[in-house]
Amino acid sequence: MFFNEGKYNTMDSQKFAKFIELWRDEYAIFRTIDEQICVDKNGEPLPWYTYPAIEYLQQFDYSHKQIGEFGCGYSCAFWAKRAQNVKAIENDEKWYERWHKELQFDNLEIVLTAPDEAYENALNKVCDVIVIDGIRRLQCAQKALSLLADGGMIIVDDSDRVNNSAEYQQMMKLLKDADLLQVDFYGCCPMNNFTKATSLFLRRNFNFPLRGKNQPINGIGNLWGKPRRERKEFYKNNK
Repeated sequence: MFFNEGKYNTMDSQKFAKFIELWRDEYAIFRTIDEQICVDKNGEPLPWYTYPAIEYLQQFDYSHKQIGEFGCGYSCAFWAKRAQNVKAIENDEKWYERWHKELQFDNLEIVLTAPDEAYENALNKVCDVIVIDGIRRLQCAQKALSLLADGGMIIVDDSDRVNNSAEYQQMMKLLKDADLLQVDFYGCCPMNNFTKATSLFLRRNFNFPLRGKNQPINGIGNLWGKPRRERKEFYKNNK
């Protein structure tokens, strides 16, 4: 039994089965939760952001972009496969050793630093994208503003923590007061069985080049990405 009353009293709905199939096969969400890895259906690394944020970010061409990350993980591989250079700052020696060993990219530099003022200062170059997903987030946001390139963006993961954290409230206010445009992406994400938010703070002149001809792209499981014959068959089977 899935629902207790009304017509939704069993799990025999073919439409619902297709929905579960979409999450299982296209998002690979079952695998990411069971194996605790951030990957897509092809095993390619994903950042631990919400899926809507990931799909938005995947639209752009980063081949000439510099990426800076406060915090280290699968996102390093995601960015290294797309950007010109990536510099990630990590304060936890255990995590540093793991990612330094696993992530072998010529354009990726991972820096280990102590969890003090040196942490945010370890990022010392202008970047087109700066990710805040580690410790000392308010201080990292202050540093990010001083290093953010013209037309760039700052990514804040788990931004919905603003509702119960004074530090997050100060950080989010700081970024908004810097005249950045805040866009929040809510939803599910790899490895989690709950929702969260990832927020992008964009320079007002943000205009990254696209990977393809159009924006938005056809996202994961998107019907309009299928050939016309498959769309007609889908409509026929889902009336």
